[in-house]
Amino acid sequence: MGMNSSALAARGSRRTTLRGVLGSRRALITTFIALHAVFLIALAPVMVAGAALGDLPLYRHWALEALQGNSWAGIDRPWVYPIGALVPVVLPAILGAAPYQFVWFLLLTAANGVSLWILTDGGRRRSAYPAAWWWMAILLILSPVALLRLEAFTSPLVIVALVLISARPALASVLLTFAAWIKVWPAAVILSAVIVSTRRRVIAITAAVVSVGIVGAALLAGSGSHVLSFLTEQDSRGLQLESPLSTPWLWMAIQHVPGAEIYQNWALETREVAGPGDTWMIENASVLMVIAVVVIAGLLIWAHAQAPTRSAHLLLVGALALTTAFVVFNKVGSPQYMLWLAPIVVGGLANGWRTWRLPATLMAIIAVATTVVFPLFYMPLIAGDPAAATVLGIRNLLLVVLLGWAVWEIVRVAVTAPALAARPTTRSIPLPVE
Repeated sequence: MGMNSSALAARGSRRTTLRGVLGSRRALITTFIALHAVFLIALAPVMVAGAALGDLPLYRHWALEALQGNSWAGIDRPWVYPIGALVPVVLPAILGAAPYQFVWFLLLTAANGVSLWILTDGGRRRSAYPAAWWWMAILLILSPVALLRLEAFTSPLVIVALVLISARPALASVLLTFAAWIKVWPAAVILSAVIVSTRRRVIAITAAVVSVGIVGAALLAGSGSHVLSFLTEQDSRGLQLESPLSTPWLWMAIQHVPGAEIYQNWALETREVAGPGDTWMIENASVLMVIAVVVIAGLLIWAHAQAPTRSAHLLLVGALALTTAFVVFNKVGSPQYMLWLAPIVVGGLANGWRTWRLPATLMAIIAVATTVVFPLFYMPLIAGDPAAATVLGIRNLLLVVLLGWAVWEIVRVAVTAPALAARPTTRSIPLPVE
């Protein structure tokens, strides 16, 4: 008994210590600094050599073309990204080509720091600490893309916007709209907010004004129709290797089904899959995505009508459902797409840890599987390795599960709201506040 009591006491002491660390403002700041110091050390050889990793060589090429050759992507020629992406692409080149990776790193560190500062209200909002710790863990797990893609800037913008959207909807809408003009995905958050937020008019009008301003500035710079070229530049793409929609054709290629293959798309510098029946999926992937968005939007409208007091929760689950649909029903499947989903889960965890534990766990597993596939086992995957394809398949299946959770949560709110409203208002035991 004595030993058992001692063991229980020691276990309780460890739990108390862990809670103390996780609830410590100093520990949070120290971990943030240490995390980015590790990133800096890992990237230092590349920075010293004046080189760049990931997508940054391409970004740097576009930036130098603009600053030195006066040929601006999205203005003088079509571009795969919305016009707002010029800001994070060109800004790191202000000191020239050699320090591009270093300046990029400084900017993303600042963006991550601001997002955590706003999320935790400068460390004063203790209820947001679990979300902050979770976000830093995701940054570490997904660091191969979190450090080297445009999502390094859109993700922190969305986190800040979700924190501010109730108290300062106009500012939140500005941030979300600008983020959507860097990468399209934050438009899903705007759509969810316009459907369920009590400040939807402010959000919608602000988003429209900011968008008109951005498009107007591009047109004045001489972009013409190029300002919207990002909407059509990827129409010619096939089924990218890692897309959930590509799964059947990946396994056809692994099983050597006649006509199925994994091949290099040299024009877009990406790996794609092909095989029997792929033409239908390539031509209809966008249609499937639109149908999914319309269905989710309809469910959100219904749920909000049934439970108008749950608008904050519906905004988050609606944003997650819409954004996950962007990933699941996309013929492109880049690993950085997981950074579309993580910021919304951060907002959910800050809003209600208990409700969001399941999607947070799913998202953590998805992040690990994503990094296992890319970059760790990407070459075996390209070669058709069944083990690598299995990990990718599990990741893609979990994305579908995550989408299912978000849609079910919308339906659950709508279905249970009338029953809750019908309950007597005077109760001997008060309902817990979510």
